[in-house]
Amino acid sequence: MIHRGVQYTVVATAEPDIWEWRYEFGDQVKTGRTQTRLAALAARRVKSKIDAALRATQTGSVTAANVADRLEMAKATSHSLT
Repeated sequence: MIHRGVQYTVVATAEPDIWEWRYEFGDQVKTGRTQTRLAALAARRVKSKIDAALRATQTGSVTAANVADRLEMAKATSHSLT
């Protein structure tokens, strides 16, 4: 299955109500287990984890990419005011 461009799997285990999940994000593979009776709820939990990973990546890259630009802009603005 795919959620927001990230492929993931959710499979039932031999244990009742236990689901194993896995997704690849960049070069990292994330795996885990969740307890629920419904496959749809297990998938929803994995989708939430994927959303959190995407938010963390977007926040980090935006901050890192814009810091230098913002510093340059601040320097240019402060020099023009003096």
